[in-house]
Amino acid sequence: MSTQGDVLDPAVLDRVAGLELAARKVVEGFVTGRHDSPFKGSSVEFRQHREYAAGDDLRRLDWKVFAKKDRFYVREYEEETNVKAYLVVDTSRSMAYAPGDGSRPSKLRYAKLVAASLAKLVSDARDLVALALWAHKDTKFIPPKNGEGHVHEIATALADAQPADAASGTDLGALFEELAAKVRHRSLVVILSDLFDDRTKVLEGLARVAQRGHDAIVMHVLDPDELNFPFDRMTRFEALEAGPLPVTVDARALREAYLAEMSAFTNDIRARCLAAGVDHLLLDTGQDPGTALASYLARRLTTR
Repeated sequence: MSTQGDVLDPAVLDRVAGLELAARKVVEGFVTGRHDSPFKGSSVEFRQHREYAAGDDLRRLDWKVFAKKDRFYVREYEEETNVKAYLVVDTSRSMAYAPGDGSRPSKLRYAKLVAASLAKLVSDARDLVALALWAHKDTKFIPPKNGEGHVHEIATALADAQPADAASGTDLGALFEELAAKVRHRSLVVILSDLFDDRTKVLEGLARVAQRGHDAIVMHVLDPDELNFPFDRMTRFEALEAGPLPVTVDARALREAYLAEMSAFTNDIRARCLAAGVDHLLLDTGQDPGTALASYLARRLTTR
């Protein structure tokens, strides 16, 4: 059994310290001063009391509770609860790719490090975070909550997650349908995947997520071997998911065509994401995950 420490890397957490996964769009739920809410005025439907934290609106203090408990609590209403962030990690077989010399983590390992760090950031900001581990119609789902125990549960689930059976394929279209069913209120949705599936289905699915009003982010996880195709000799290639039988070819003869196809793939994904209002971040597993994540979060804060 793995432990949360396997994915809650102190070096990554140190890089993103002081940053947050801020909402760019109007989403349902907010913490005063940090997120925008689509609801105006105060709700008449009381939800719960929450212990006062620095920055809370002093007008929400409940003095009756203070008189009984000698501690400050604020009133929280149904429409004014915390933002929900859904972290979706692709665990399909293609995410298992890593160089044979062990010089870089697998794409799945990289996605786990980023997802665990985001879970801690979101929870530390008093927002709610959920996790979905996805592989071809097989989903492990942890509902949105916050707190140290919840982060531990998410980190342990991430550490334990293994690549799916090689024969299963991906089917990201089904993932987006499931997301639409599970995430009914406008929320932050972060997808960590190599997006290796039918491109039309992937792009249509991402557009549907955005059309439902979610603040969606695609973190496109790829290995430098996939981006740069450094092979220059007779090389044996094997499909990690359902696909053709292994073939041995002269890699130099394929390089130009491969790079053109990969460039078209990543450019199309990026352009269609931006057109749909979906953030796109290319995560190269050759880069330090903490540096890449911190850079993105800082840019996101400045362009809210």
